[in-house]
Formats: sequence, structure tokens, C-alpha cells
Amino acid sequence: MSSGSVAPLFAEPRLGRPVSDQAAGRKPAQAELPATADSRSLSLAPGRRLRTRTAGIFLFLPLLARLHFDQIVRQAGYPGSRQVPAASALLSLLALKLLDKERRSHINDFSFDEALGLFAGLNVLPKKSYVTDYSYKTQRGHQEKLLSGWIAALSPVLFPKAQAFALDFHPIPFRGDSSGLDNHYIAQRGKAGPSILTFFAHEQDSRVLCYSNANLTRADQDDALMHFVDFWHDLTGADPQWLYFDSKLTSYAELSRLNQRHISFVTIRRRGAAVLRRLRQLPATAWTKAVIDIPKRRHKNIRYVDETVRLKDYEGTIRQLAVTDLGREQPTLMLCNNLEETARQVITHYAQRNRIEDGIGISVNFFHLDCLASEVRLNADVDVALTVLANGCYRWLATQLRGYGKAAPKQLYRKFVETGGVIEIKSDRIVVHFDKRSHNPALREAALDKEMLPVPWLGNLPVVFEFP
Repeated sequence: MSSGSVAPLFAEPRLGRPVSDQAAGRKPAQAELPATADSRSLSLAPGRRLRTRTAGIFLFLPLLARLHFDQIVRQAGYPGSRQVPAASALLSLLALKLLDKERRSHINDFSFDEALGLFAGLNVLPKKSYVTDYSYKTQRGHQEKLLSGWIAALSPVLFPKAQAFALDFHPIPFRGDSSGLDNHYIAQRGKAGPSILTFFAHEQDSRVLCYSNANLTRADQDDALMHFVDFWHDLTGADPQWLYFDSKLTSYAELSRLNQRHISFVTIRRRGAAVLRRLRQLPATAWTKAVIDIPKRRHKNIRYVDETVRLKDYEGTIRQLAVTDLGREQPTLMLCNNLEETARQVITHYAQRNRIEDGIGISVNFFHLDCLASEVRLNADVDVALTVLANGCYRWLATQLRGYGKAAPKQLYRKFVETGGVIEIKSDRIVVHFDKRSHNPALREAALDKEMLPVPWLGNLPVVFEFP
């Protein structure tokens, strides 16, 4: 060591060659593989106990048993096998929607959770390859029958007197090969891009999604509204009474068809330069003042002009309301074929249409509606149909819990579904022992298991809940 240099306090060890596991006499590390999903391997032996961190998913089983979910799937004609029956396949897909997990990479988190497999009537949940392949074995007819059976069973529970529906499109952006896809305006990007156009119907009072369709092209866009009307008529034997939708949903010719079927509607008319010029020339006495209550604002002061106009391809005249002070610089033009409702009532009804935009936003954020480029590439039509089912499950849970009637799915998931517990199988029931949490008293008061309904895919055993 030369003079003036300082010796290091700690000598760095020399790095040798790494020793292989075989040379060291160790067994090489191997990834642990989960079992293959198989309903025949499901054990319902009394005394079996399964630990899970998402015991709250079993809160939905009383509803699924009450609606006879297995029969709905069977009547829809979904494919299945002895290894994975059709009902178990759909329940596996539904579980991914209910658990607030992005299927992009988190599906593997559940591969070893036998309790989640039990929820679907399997030993474990299927792998991502099976989930993808199964979704593409289905057709649009399967989804239509599934939605028909689901809504027919759910409506007496949540919306027995459904009359008004809000309708809207939602383009799901696609980030893969865009061949065969139309360009649609994507609000998140602020421009048009290759996307899959989906259509949703939303029941106004219960805030439940009750219809979906992802089997659409730009050429089919104008017909989507009448497809829903026919769907509802086939389901209930009557047409909807009120429909609320945006200006780009359909054409004036379709509005004329609605009017001929005596279906009341409220929609928006695009503001043309000539129409705005005429409205600006009206005297101040032509405008009527009113105060309305809308979902996000109470006692809103507005002004409106109520008149009748003629539209191209629309038979006869139609009512037009020009409304100011609704948050836009230019007047909002509303078209309505109902002449009995007051102008104030028509404006208030349409203001509630924002609920479907909120519902679709929740579906994007919580049910991951836009995750088509995920590791699990689901058939888009299956994905949106499962979104309708998951939305109904969470709306039912919200109505059962005192004080949570307006709670969003994410709030319900965080407080009640994402709860650890132990699933115990007994000879005459399946008991879900929830871990201690501050929100358990709300579940205890709701008594979701009071009817003790047998679950067909779990050996007809009822599911009951116990709290510490």
C-alpha cells in the first residue's frame, strides 16, 4: 500500500462462480402448479375448512340461488362439459367481475383459492386459457337468452314496475389489430379510434343495467334502440313507456317508429346554426322561467321555449323544448313526443339520463369494461353481458344493506366483499365464518341467508353466514 492511502474498513469478499442446485445437492426450485378445474374433484366432505381472503363473494350466492342461475344458464344453451358444467363456467367468469380485479395479470392470484372454486361449483377456478377459449365458444344468441332469463328473474326483486329506461352507447377502445373494427369517438382520448361499440339500457328507478349488446357495427347503430324495445316487449309483453337517450343514438326515422308504437321519449337535437339564429331572435316574453331539481343540483333556475317543429323522416310534428342555463353556453334542444307532460317534467326526466353515464363509468372503473386488451381476451359480447349480471348483483346487495342503498360497487366491495374468512362444509349446510370487521353488523342485520335456499351446484346445500 502506497503512503498516504487509507486501508478499507471492510474487505470485499471475492465472488466465485455460482454453485448450481445439482452440484450443491439441492433439488432445483420449481413453480407450484395449481390443480386443473374439475367439478368432479370438488369435495363437499363434512368438516372441510377453506381459508380465503374474499369470503364476501359468498354474499351473492343467496341471490344466485333465488334466481335459479343454473337454470338460466341451461335454458340459454351455453356449452359445458362434465369437467366444467356451463353454470360453473359462467360463475367463474362472473367471479372475476365481482372481485374488482383487472384480468390483465391478477387472474393468477386466484388460481390456488379453493374457496373461489367452491363458489363456482369447482375445485379451483379455471385458468386464463380456458376462460378465453370458452368465451369464444358462445354466440350472440346465448347472451340474449342469458340476459332475458336474468332480467326476467331479477326484475320482480329490484324493479317490478319498470317503466323508464335510459339508453346509451359506449365504445370500448381496442389496442390490438384493428382490422374489422369501425372507428368511433372515444371520449377518454378526445378523438375517434378503432373500438368495439356497445349498447346499454339502464332502468331509471333501480339504477340497474338491464340490457347490453356488443354485436354492433356502425351500420347497425340506428337499429340498436328498436332491438332493445323488441327485447323488452318479448320479455314482458309490453313496450317501455319512456325512453331517454342522446342525439347520436338513432335517426329521426327511428324516432317516428317509436312514436307510432306510442312509446314516449326524450332526446337531444343537434344545434344547427339556423335554429340557434331563430331562437336568438325570439323576444324575451317567449321564454318561460322555471325551477327544476336535477340529480346534481337542487332548485336550478332555467328558461325554456316550448314549441312544435317538423323533422326530416319524422311523420307529423314533434315537441321541441329549447332550454337555457343547463351548464352550456348555447340552448339545449330537447325533442319529445309526449304532449301531456309539462315542460318542467320533461326537462327533469331527461336530466336523470345522466345516471346511465354514471353507471357506464362505474362499469369501466370497477367491472373493467374497457379491459379488452388484457391477458384474458374475453369475447366482448360475453364481457358486457357479465357486466350486466355483476351490476345486478351489486345493486341487490346495496338494497339489502341498511344505509347503503346508493352505495357504489367499489364501496360495497371494499367494506363487505373484500373480507377474509373461513368456509366450513357441514353435512347440512355451508357456513361462511367472516373475520371480525367494523361493518359486519350491517351484514348481520341484513340476514341475507334467512331463507336458507339450497344451492344446486353445491350439492343443494344452503349457505349461511356467521360473524364473530
